[in-house]
Amino acid sequence: MKKILTITLAAALLSGCASHRNYQRPADLQTDGIYGDAQSGDSISLGDLPWREMFTDPTLQALIEKVLAQNTDMINADLQLQEVQYSLKARKLAFLPSLYFSPSGSVSKMYDPYNRSAYSAMTSGNSKTYELPMTFGWQSVNFAQLRNLKKGTEVSKQQAMNAKQAVQASLVANVANMYYNLAMLDQQLTMMTNTQENWAQYLDMERKLMEAGQANTAAVSSIEATYYSICTSVITLQENIRLIENSLSTLMGETAHAINRDALETFQAPAILATGVPITMLSRRPDVRDAELSLASAFYDVRSAKAAFWPSLTITANGEYTNSVGTSIINPGMMIGSALASLTQPIFANGQLRAQYKISKAEMEIASNNFQQAVIAAGNEVNTAMVELNTAEQLKDMYSKQVSALEVALDATQKLYLNSSGNYLNVITAQNSLISAQMDYISNRMDAISATIELYEALGGGVE
Repeated sequence: MKKILTITLAAALLSGCASHRNYQRPADLQTDGIYGDAQSGDSISLGDLPWREMFTDPTLQALIEKVLAQNTDMINADLQLQEVQYSLKARKLAFLPSLYFSPSGSVSKMYDPYNRSAYSAMTSGNSKTYELPMTFGWQSVNFAQLRNLKKGTEVSKQQAMNAKQAVQASLVANVANMYYNLAMLDQQLTMMTNTQENWAQYLDMERKLMEAGQANTAAVSSIEATYYSICTSVITLQENIRLIENSLSTLMGETAHAINRDALETFQAPAILATGVPITMLSRRPDVRDAELSLASAFYDVRSAKAAFWPSLTITANGEYTNSVGTSIINPGMMIGSALASLTQPIFANGQLRAQYKISKAEMEIASNNFQQAVIAAGNEVNTAMVELNTAEQLKDMYSKQVSALEVALDATQKLYLNSSGNYLNVITAQNSLISAQMDYISNRMDAISATIELYEALGGGVE
């Protein structure tokens, strides 16, 4: 018996050793050149900055912290992580044997319906039996499968942690974008409101001039049309502000309300705008890490499917203290013990084990392709953000010069009109051109901020 048990344990342990391999990143993974023409050899990238160093506005920091604390997706991601942690604990305990204790007892008495004195000795007392059994066992233990299932659950835990980090990174970027969009809209609204007031004065003045016979209906109607166009822009800007405030309130899990913010100029571009070494992105971007974790999970599924070909071990040991042995009752009781070990080797399972193994290998190849594609897509996002940022910076100087030139043109046109040597339609045209250029300049500043935030998120920023 001892020899058989030794051979059985050795076979089970051999199956575990045969599948004892940990996941390793594919050696042929291509990361060189994934940033395109935005390559950088710096060891530190923008994505390495904590979000509090990226966004230094105290009002924005407080808003982000509130969203991270109250957002439903963030709370649910934390709960899902707890669920996986419980599952991992159960997987680890699966390596331990089970132990059961199920005591039982009974009382019996014989009755003679005829009240015969010959049986009075037999029916005079009660028969009491009891059992105190303990069952100890490893049921169907395939150590290789248990190990790979545990490793797979560890990967699931990492995926849950990664999902939580992905939610946080997305929230940080979205809140920052909406915050600065509000600041941009505030600035545009202020400019358009001032313009609206000025044009209301122009319209009133032109109407008085027409009443005095010094202006015609065409001039008044042109000014009036421009005035109402500006009024519609003011209303649209106010609507956009309300919509973004509602979106931010939703992220915080609160009813719609006004959001405090500072001016657009409070955004300070970080000193570090480098993309860093591409390989560092693999450890920072949640989506890329998730793709690799899916590959690792598929790897352990393959190992687990392969381990299914190895034998499974079942060990059961029973021990009990009882006073019921066979058909006799003895007091005091006796100890009874038994042990059973069996080995189950799959030989023919209708091709199911082999099919599952081939399926798991195909799934692993799919996961490998998805991982490589995720790396390429991430690199392209970094390149796109860098292109947008560089373009916004190049346009900044052009927009600034355009606004300055149109301010000079409007001033000159207004002077000509006041000297009665010009047409007021020229003033309207110059004013509209200046408003459009000013709006473009403000939008360009927001484009640069958005591109910076996009680059930060593309490099894996916002993750703690």
